Amino acid sequence: MRLPMDYLAGPRYKGEERIPGKTVIITGANSGIGKEVARDLAKRGGKIILACRNMEECKQVQGEIKIESYNRNVICKKLDLGSTKSIRVFAADINKNESRVDVLINNAGIMRTPTRVVTEDGFEAQLGINHLGHFLLTTLLLDKIKKSAPSRIINVSSIAHKRGKINFDDLNSKDSYEPGEAYDQSKLANILFTIELAERLKGTGVTVNAVHPGLVKTKIFRYMGLYNSNISSFILFPLTWLVLRTPEQGAQTTLYCALAPELVNVTGKYF
Repeated sequence: MRLPMDYLAGPRYKGEERIPGKTVIITGANSGIGKEVARDLAKRGGKIILACRNMEECKQVQGEIKIESYNRNVICKKLDLGSTKSIRVFAADINKNESRVDVLINNAGIMRTPTRVVTEDGFEAQLGINHLGHFLLTTLLLDKIKKSAPSRIINVSSIAHKRGKINFDDLNSKDSYEPGEAYDQSKLANILFTIELAERLKGTGVTVNAVHPGLVKTKIFRYMGLYNSNISSFILFPLTWLVLRTPEQGAQTTLYCALAPELVNVTGKYF
C-alpha cells in the first residue's frame, strides 16, 4: 500500500542495470542520500568506495551494505572535504590503487551553520565543503575518470541555487556572514561548476550533471533550530511528514543520473 507521501515524492528509478567491473566513489556516504545511493549501487555489483570523514560511521554503513548486497567490494576511505591535505591524500590513493573511476558522486554537504565556521584551510565551511572541496577532488581525479570513459560526474546541488549570488567582493563571507546566503552561494557554485566542466569535457566521454534531490530528511538540517526544537518538530511533524522525502526517495534522481542508459551523452544539465 502506497502512502500519500510516496506519490508526492515522485517516481522511483526502475532501471535494472548491473555495474560489475565499475567503480563508483560517493562522498558523504555514511548517512542520508549518500548511504542509500551506495546501498543501491552495491546491489548492482559495482565496486563502491565510501568517501567519508567519520570513519566509525563509515565502517558501520560498510558492514550493513555488505550484508544486504552480498557485495564484498564496498570500501571505506577517509576523506575530509574541509581539508585540502585530506583531499590530496585521498585522490593520490585512488589514482595509485584504483584502475578506474566510472562514476564520481559529489554528494557530501553542510547547510546553514548558525555562525561562520572555517575549514582547515580557512575557507567559509559551506563554500569550502560543498563546492571547493568537491572542485579539488574532481580535478585531481579527472585523468582517471577520463581514462574510464564513458564515465559520469554527478554534483548534488539544491534548488537553493536559484537564490544564490556569487559575492566576489566577500566570497569567503568574512565581512558579513548570513547562513542562508552562504549556503545558496555554495549551491550556485555547484551549478556553475557543472556547466563549465561539462563544456570543457565535451568529446571526452565524460558527462557532468547536477542534481536537486528535493527536500530530504537527513542530517543536513542539523544546524537549523526549527528542526532541533522539540516543540517546533511536534507542531510541524504532519507537514514535514508529507513534504520531506526519505533518504531513499531522495536518492532516486542521483541513481537515475548515475545509471540511466539514455543519459550516456547528456551533460551540463540540472535534474
